[in-house]
Amino acid sequence: MTTETPTAARKASEDQTLAAVQAALGAEHAAVYGYGVVGGRVGADRRGQAREAYDAHRARRDALARAVRDLGGRPEASAAAYALPFPVPDEAAAARLAAELEDRVAGVYGDLVRSAEGELRREAAAALREAAVRAVRWRGGSVAFPGLAERRAAASPSGSPSGTADTL
Repeated sequence: MTTETPTAARKASEDQTLAAVQAALGAEHAAVYGYGVVGGRVGADRRGQAREAYDAHRARRDALARAVRDLGGRPEASAAAYALPFPVPDEAAAARLAAELEDRVAGVYGDLVRSAEGELRREAAAALREAAVRAVRWRGGSVAFPGLAERRAAASPSGSPSGTADTL
């Protein structure tokens, strides 16, 4: 039976945190792309809400890229395109997409909260909270315990990415 040294345990924890930050960065890339679609299809009365969310996700994306570099990693690049989880032909579908984006982002930030410490953990918790609030605003209702992996797994798309597109 081998036991892990404190240095090896710390390295494993750092690797886990870096992976969680990279996953959050990937989710933010997808959210920025998705809000481009939302903004193009949402009604004028909600366009400001879409723009605020787009700007918030861009800011979080940029902060996560810095965090990846601070952890010694290379930030994941955005995909050329992302496959939408469902067709978005109108305002109602755009609002559903926005809520779905926020649910997915909240789930990834929940994972980051579990693996991070200190300021990174506080930022992840704040991002989870912001995503949950935005999802409620888009959906018009809330879910219990936003960001739980079990919720995210149940909401995952059935389609798979094709070509250069990643799945949102």
